[in-house]
Amino acid sequence: MNTKDLNKIEFLSVSIIYGIAILLMIGTGSNRSAYVPSHYKELGISYSYFSNEFMPGIFRYSVQYFSFLLLNFCCLPALFRKSNTALHSLLIVVMYVVCGVVISVTNTYTHADELLDYDNLEEAYFAFFFIGFTRAAWLIALIVIYAGIKTKLLQTLERKEKGDADQMTLELSLGAAFWFTGTVVLFITRSGYDIIILWTMVIVPTLLLTVYSVYYLIPSVLAQGKTFKIYLGKIILLTVLTGMLIGLVILVTGQEGDLYAIILAFYVPAQLLISTPLAWYIFKSRNDTAAQIHTLQMELGKSDANLGFLKSQINPHFLFNALNTLYGTALQENAERTGEGIQKLGDMMRFMLQENMQDKISLSRDIDYLNNYIALQKLRTSVSVDILINTEIEEPLAALEITPMLLIPFVENAFKHGISLQSPSHIRITLQTKGDTLYFDVHNSIHLKADGDPEKLNSGIGLQNVKQRLALLYPKKHELIIRESAKEFFVHLTLNLK
Repeated sequence: MNTKDLNKIEFLSVSIIYGIAILLMIGTGSNRSAYVPSHYKELGISYSYFSNEFMPGIFRYSVQYFSFLLLNFCCLPALFRKSNTALHSLLIVVMYVVCGVVISVTNTYTHADELLDYDNLEEAYFAFFFIGFTRAAWLIALIVIYAGIKTKLLQTLERKEKGDADQMTLELSLGAAFWFTGTVVLFITRSGYDIIILWTMVIVPTLLLTVYSVYYLIPSVLAQGKTFKIYLGKIILLTVLTGMLIGLVILVTGQEGDLYAIILAFYVPAQLLISTPLAWYIFKSRNDTAAQIHTLQMELGKSDANLGFLKSQINPHFLFNALNTLYGTALQENAERTGEGIQKLGDMMRFMLQENMQDKISLSRDIDYLNNYIALQKLRTSVSVDILINTEIEEPLAALEITPMLLIPFVENAFKHGISLQSPSHIRITLQTKGDTLYFDVHNSIHLKADGDPEKLNSGIGLQNVKQRLALLYPKKHELIIRESAKEFFVHLTLNLK
């Protein structure tokens, strides 16, 4: 939903509510034209529904309606954009004064019987105007909070559609919307300030602690190998500390001590019986879902890599080149090198059809495949003295395992783009292990393929695919550096195989 559509819904909704309120007052007036409340008769005060109820209600509802329209659609959006800040700030102040005056004056009519509760009219009007301006401040504050929450939610949802939204921000915004909705209901029903304070002091800390638990406290507890009991103990401590903070707020604002006791009576059960298990359930559910998604991504990445590799390596063009190389070698020699080449090609085919399908294989076996591939490529390029291929591939001393087909794409890429039979070319490949860490470097020249060469369009599984597989299979256990210039390409991979 965009801002324009939401604005239409908001305008239509508040207009309908405003119209219904007016119609209800008209309908009530038709039935109460001659009605006089008993306490007005007892006090000897004249009463008219039109002057004491209908007209004050019209003014009060109208000022609230137009205040919402002006602030929500004009002043506040401009302030959020930092446009004409001074002008729109002044409009908000003017609107506050107008609302305060209207609410105060209308209260003197709707609550005329209460004027006699004071010693003199001056004291009564002071009290009425204080209440009126306080309610006006609440009205303006609620509209500001509503507009702020709405703007933040729209921005977060827009970012979520683009895939870069912060989930915690979205949930905080939704929590704020929940608190705001309850506050508006209490305000509309003219609940006492004590009820609104109670609602705020219970809901806001509970929502904040729930979000904190889901995103920070529970992950920290589980990362240390602790259990639910430790989490519950920390929650109890936080509940005590926040309860003391609420008491300090109550003390500073001058509220009664009984209100603090009532707040604690609601806040402690809400935090311990609702928020604590809810946060644990949300985290565990999300964690399980994330683990399932990660597993599916790994399986999908592995399947795509295997399929892509087989498509790229076992293709007619590659086999045609290999067989042509072996055929040319057979014409030049007594078939010894031909037999060697065929053997290496057979080992590669066997590797791809069998061991390539496993989750992990011996690093020594993967290195054998690399050596076979490089040796076969050397047969093809040995006709040119301008092609230099240097390899320093050490056999691992430890029994390490690696996911198959992680290293070969870099070597394949080097031979595909780094070799030209017409121009000087070079490739340097080094591989060594220290402890559980693999160090792998590929350095090659770059030669553009001809437009008709099938290899120009066939990039194997691609380096991007390798990056994704590394991120899925070895998160926080690898470092991949790729540099490219106009004539050279360099890859450095550090991989922790533990």
